[in-house]
Amino acid sequence: MAELTHFDSQGNAVMVDVGGKAATSRVAVAKGSVLMAAETMALIQAGGVGKGDVLAVAQLAGIMGAKRTPDLIPLCHPLALSSVQVELRCDPARPAIDITATCRLTGQTGVEMEALTAVSVAALTVYDMCKAVDRSMRITDIRLVHKAGGKSGVFNAD
Repeated sequence: MAELTHFDSQGNAVMVDVGGKAATSRVAVAKGSVLMAAETMALIQAGGVGKGDVLAVAQLAGIMGAKRTPDLIPLCHPLALSSVQVELRCDPARPAIDITATCRLTGQTGVEMEALTAVSVAALTVYDMCKAVDRSMRITDIRLVHKAGGKSGVFNAD
């Protein structure tokens, strides 16, 4: 089993030194969902939420969240992201909004946390914008589904 990298031999928290790593092309994709009442989904699709366009605002919030990851998650490196894409898709059959975030860069460390943060912030934004009509929404299944680059190679979730 791999060892935890954010602790020194005395158990103190440390930021991993990535200075000796080669800069490589890296990508990470994360996904998650916001489950809601059918009426809430219909309201979002009709553009009837009083706070504005839920999908557009959540998309922008997700992008901003990825860029602010080192401010939110201790020990994350500040990264020069080359691309952040956040997609939100309505699935009225469940009813849910499915969120996918893809982050890219050429650098010395991966972008998994940025992709996961983008999905989380987008999902929280959906909740915030719709909570007045549906407090029972659930944010669920936030997970890394793909990463590539660096010495650990490619990861694809089952």
